[in-house]
Amino acid sequence: MSSMRPRPPGSLLTRTLRLLGVSVLAGAMAAGIVLPAVGALGLGAKTAAESFNSLPDVFKTPPLSQASQIYDADGGLIATVYDRDRTVIPGDQIAPVMRKALVDIEDNRFYQHGAVDLQGVLRALNKNAASGSVAQGGSTLTQQYVKNVFVEQAGSDQKAVLEAQRQTLGRKIQELRYAIELEQTLPKDQILTNYLNITFFGEQAYGIEAAAERYFSVHAKDLSLPQAALLAGIVQSPSMYDPVTNARLAKQRRDTVLTKMAQYGSITAAQAQQAISTPIKLQISKPRQGCITAQQGEGFFCDYVHHVVVTDPAFGKTATERQALWSRGGLQIRTTLAPKAQKALQQSVTSHAYTTDDAAAVMSLVQPGTGKIVAMGQSRDYGLGADQTEINLNVGTDMGGGLGFPTGSTFKPIVAAAALEKGTTPDQEYPAPYSMPWPAMSDCAGNTYPENGEVHNDSTSLTGPFSMPDAMAQSVNTYFAQLEADTGLCDVSKMANALGITEQAGGTKLQVVPSLTLGSNDLTPLEMANVYATFANHGTYCAPVAITSVTKPDGSNVQVPQANCHQVMSTETADTVTTMLLGVVQDGTGKPAGLTDRDSAGKTGTTDESKQVWFAGYTPELSGAAVVSDTRSPQDLDGQSIGGETIGQAFGGTLAGPVWRDSIEGALAGQPAGTLTTTTLPGGSGSDG
Repeated sequence: MSSMRPRPPGSLLTRTLRLLGVSVLAGAMAAGIVLPAVGALGLGAKTAAESFNSLPDVFKTPPLSQASQIYDADGGLIATVYDRDRTVIPGDQIAPVMRKALVDIEDNRFYQHGAVDLQGVLRALNKNAASGSVAQGGSTLTQQYVKNVFVEQAGSDQKAVLEAQRQTLGRKIQELRYAIELEQTLPKDQILTNYLNITFFGEQAYGIEAAAERYFSVHAKDLSLPQAALLAGIVQSPSMYDPVTNARLAKQRRDTVLTKMAQYGSITAAQAQQAISTPIKLQISKPRQGCITAQQGEGFFCDYVHHVVVTDPAFGKTATERQALWSRGGLQIRTTLAPKAQKALQQSVTSHAYTTDDAAAVMSLVQPGTGKIVAMGQSRDYGLGADQTEINLNVGTDMGGGLGFPTGSTFKPIVAAAALEKGTTPDQEYPAPYSMPWPAMSDCAGNTYPENGEVHNDSTSLTGPFSMPDAMAQSVNTYFAQLEADTGLCDVSKMANALGITEQAGGTKLQVVPSLTLGSNDLTPLEMANVYATFANHGTYCAPVAITSVTKPDGSNVQVPQANCHQVMSTETADTVTTMLLGVVQDGTGKPAGLTDRDSAGKTGTTDESKQVWFAGYTPELSGAAVVSDTRSPQDLDGQSIGGETIGQAFGGTLAGPVWRDSIEGALAGQPAGTLTTTTLPGGSGSDG
């Protein structure tokens, strides 16, 4: 028999803490009782008590992170998105058998004790002392709930999560302090409901509703006895008792829960035995979340909505506040996306350019007068696989998009609008030879660009003189170079700014240089669709909007970004541009894109070496911009196989035009045709109506 050496006074504290956790000490202090060991604890207990009393009185519980839903304009679900898959539900939506199962396995005296269960603490003390390890804990469900709150507050910060889970003296004192407060302020049933909504059940499921749907494809209110027992058993160790990966251990744990339920009288022995004899029958609903689950090419619009929420000040003054709103979730986000228009656009872009083509077709549709984005898509699928991308080519890098595309001659109507606003009339003529030196001009900062270099038209036979309507219809570069010079680069850039174009898609400064009129800046389909919507809306610009309402979990509404419609050019100027663009699709370069059953106006664009081709246009009801470009390694589109056809010579009217035409026709099918307002142009073309 070995000799026994006396232990130093401090060793008893150390041994006690190791075996019990601090819950024993805390329980003793809270109850005002004295265990035999406490007399030897001395200053340790005093310090713990001081720490306990110094904690803030108010226990703040964060809003639980849960899933958000994004809906289209008709109320259809686009996607469910979340940081944590959780749906918070009230207590009456949780099956009573589920509540009983959890209490019986985790804290069977939950309704008899306060924040601390002294019987449980002493039982844990005896069992742990006998085993020489922490074989049983003494924490109540209320204390466990407080711990879960600390973990929830840590969010996705793994370091903070680990800190929240550490079994330290300070942490245990915190748990106890706030558990006492909760027991004084909340009914037991509500504490249990809160616990069931916050706790993790494995397989990415947070809270009982998500767990019921994940494992059994039912709501929490419909859980059966065997199902409830299985879920209650998972809580102790979601990885160990995961029925998907550890079916044998999960059943053992479930059967233990059923045995406990019978022992405590929640069910009969016969019910327990019948449930124990029932094999585990899972009906897994795999987590499907995020924009990648969206259909009809809506993933790109879904991604755009996400970026709006985390970037627009309407959703929070700081980036941290906006990200917190998105991460907490529980939002009902209703958007402007029109399913009929989206289906038509998606069918058009994917039929005119295949997913496997080097070239991609990209298009956005906007409603004039409201700024509502009604459709957005591209021929590449949304995703990370082969021939897929998560880069939304309709928007710039700040909104999850790309670097944009040179717009070619689709920029010319902006120059025309600036000229008309300055007093130039549509009958302004220029000689417009096939080729000429760039005229001298200067920008708003006084930087001068002397007469230098050559600007030329697309065809040697395209020579003047021209007036503005004819130059627009035939997209005469040398005409618009002279018009830009006489208008002034500064005024042209100011008009572009007023129409929402303030920088290039990649975030770099707008290049206010002579080639501005030829569309040398990299812009996006959404920007250009919105520019043309302004012409359709008689000169009133509306900022593009994607979200109509956002409802928080508590039913309150978030103020969403507004279109802030305002006049940026005279009605006469806008309608004159419309009249000229009507001519483009009737008799000019845009004729292949023209609609046969309703008024339409638009402009083609073809960049250097035909690397990009555009068509931007509108009806009274919709405005859209389509671009086709080799997005893998920008090369000449001539000779490429696009949409199953080998392209001889790529032009905006013949390649991008049909993408626009088919989208608009499908989106507006069955709707009455409106009339574009026109003005009288030189030679008597156009009318007032």
